[in-house]
Amino acid sequence: MTLADVTHASVLAAVQEFDRLGRGPFLKHTGFGPARAYYLDHDGRLYDSKPIIGYAHGVSTGTAFGPKDFTGGDKTVAQRLETLGFTVAFLPNPDWTWDEIVLAGELVMANGRRQLESGDPRVKELSELLQSPAIHPGRRNPDFRNPSGVARKTWNIVNESSNGNRLDKEVFDAFQANPAEMLAMASRIRELLRAGDAAGAIVDVPDPDLDDFSAPEGGLALRAHLRRERDPKLRRKKIADARHRGMPIACEACGFDFGRAYGPRGQDYIECHHRTPLHVTGETNTRLSDLALICSNCHRMVHRARPWLTIEALQDLVVAQRSAG
Repeated sequence: MTLADVTHASVLAAVQEFDRLGRGPFLKHTGFGPARAYYLDHDGRLYDSKPIIGYAHGVSTGTAFGPKDFTGGDKTVAQRLETLGFTVAFLPNPDWTWDEIVLAGELVMANGRRQLESGDPRVKELSELLQSPAIHPGRRNPDFRNPSGVARKTWNIVNESSNGNRLDKEVFDAFQANPAEMLAMASRIRELLRAGDAAGAIVDVPDPDLDDFSAPEGGLALRAHLRRERDPKLRRKKIADARHRGMPIACEACGFDFGRAYGPRGQDYIECHHRTPLHVTGETNTRLSDLALICSNCHRMVHRARPWLTIEALQDLVVAQRSAG
């Protein structure tokens, strides 16, 4: 008996039984766990591919396939379904981003630096929040960031020997070193997700200021921060204030003056930088004193890695490099 015994009609019968029982009971009945990545995509609904094929084999031959009867992997099952004319969706769970782990870390800290169980209401609430399309747009599998996955992530954060990724330890260490700032960041991320503002902030459009932040690093707060810094009204107010106080329109970190370097074309060109991250100050309470005028190169150096450099630290770096050169 092989997968070749499975027919188009038997797969449809399996789909019908899946719909009749519901996903959980169907998986229990067939003895399979949830799919990891490959799903039968039929009439806009997703079905775990191996359980469907296993049940369908029983319809075709009288003997259903169980988990131990498969000699090939999930991809073999997907290929059989496609051969029969069905559509298969490849939807693995994406790696957790920095932003998501920060929210899970917030739960860990509130729970006395201990993991949480999947039935905890706080875990369920975070599961629902992470299913916003803001961080991971597009279609996701049925188990995406479910309570079990969120609970497992809290375990990864507090157990270095677990199968978590490198960001788990970074986030936990950051909470240990700067709890107030990390809690403020978690609050900011939640605010962005709940308000739906993040959906516009994470659209996958190339951004040179985010080139050094890989997808797992996240960046909801960073994208919102950069968008606010690029507000032309805010920039004009800061430049006008600098002129009023007799300050040059030049980089406060390295002294670069666009007008001096490029003539009229560069006159009054400069970027604005929030000295303190917006998750600390808030967007609506920005004062001109919170802003610094900074050149494009220095701006990228500030944001290139976490934690962001202060203007003073960047000034020291520039002075040190000039002295060394």
